[in-house]
Amino acid sequence: MKNKTLNVFYNNLPVGRLIETPEKLLAFEYDAEWLRDGFSISPFHLPLEKQVFIAGREPFEGNFGVFNDSLPDGWGRLLIDRMLAKRQIDPASVSLLDRLAITGTTGMGALEYKPVESLGDDSLQDIDVFAIEAKRILADKDSKDLEKMVRGSGGSNGARPKTFLPDPDGGAEWLVKLPASNDPDTIGKLEFKYMQAAKSAELTVPSFKLFNGKYFGAQRFDRKPNGEKVFMISASALLNSSHRAPTLDYNDLMRLTFELTRDFSEVEKMFRLMCFNVFSHNRDDHSKNFSFLYDGGKWKVSPVYDLVYNTGLGGEHATMVDGNGRNPTKENILSVAQKCGLSQRRAKEILAGAESAVKKAKLLKE
Repeated sequence: MKNKTLNVFYNNLPVGRLIETPEKLLAFEYDAEWLRDGFSISPFHLPLEKQVFIAGREPFEGNFGVFNDSLPDGWGRLLIDRMLAKRQIDPASVSLLDRLAITGTTGMGALEYKPVESLGDDSLQDIDVFAIEAKRILADKDSKDLEKMVRGSGGSNGARPKTFLPDPDGGAEWLVKLPASNDPDTIGKLEFKYMQAAKSAELTVPSFKLFNGKYFGAQRFDRKPNGEKVFMISASALLNSSHRAPTLDYNDLMRLTFELTRDFSEVEKMFRLMCFNVFSHNRDDHSKNFSFLYDGGKWKVSPVYDLVYNTGLGGEHATMVDGNGRNPTKENILSVAQKCGLSQRRAKEILAGAESAVKKAKLLKE
């Protein structure tokens, strides 16, 4: 497993080529046809130009942010590392190119990497069986269905076990979450309740439901019913900022949103999400939990995801609100509005809507 070159594709169109330098850094060059007809896959770091781009060592260990988005972390990485170890391969010896080859066509977003290095065959689609096997893996025990679990969720991000299921009505597939080892069994119902409140607060939400009465599932917005993939990139990748380092402020996200979309209604979406995170005590608001879609020649803020009660690292928001991470105030929120050009009247309307939705849903204890 020693890939020297990987070709990058988007809905079967060649985007460019990745190679590894002697310094173990990734280098990328756009395909000539993509330069003529495509778009920048990372507008601030990979402009649509004929040149060889070389990634820095940090913050993605020699990778570019947009390709780092494709790599699974948390649960997905755990599964793949278990599969590698089962095949007598030291996970620490696997290069970035090899990991992207393992991701192949299964990563989040639209980018695909070929040649593919397959680690699994059929996926495991019985959710209750998947949950049992996930608990075994989290308890550091062997699973007889490891290969199928890799195929079913190896491309996913985040700490909680996830699997992908086809839509019975022919729509886009569903991402279904299961409890992590430190989660209560009711975590799925709680996330469902949070998403209902987010919808009430007029956030842009994907289709969502409870599977088997307890597992939260959301329909993927990086997929279309016909199987076409939608290009998606995280704020982490766009800003070259690791989601493990809490260095962002919502002021940064407002500026990023306007710079990318040039649409103030999209800035309002990001502002609305900030308000909801503050009032619902979702402090796991790191840079990978904000994403943007490129579809139909336009950038827009993605539907919301990963909304649930979280105390955050050290009790702080991963993304500060006008410099305040521990206990953001309404004054902090309105200051963000002022700095991004949102009127105080409109900002107060959005703030009140988020606060009211959280209270009505009784997401927090009185």
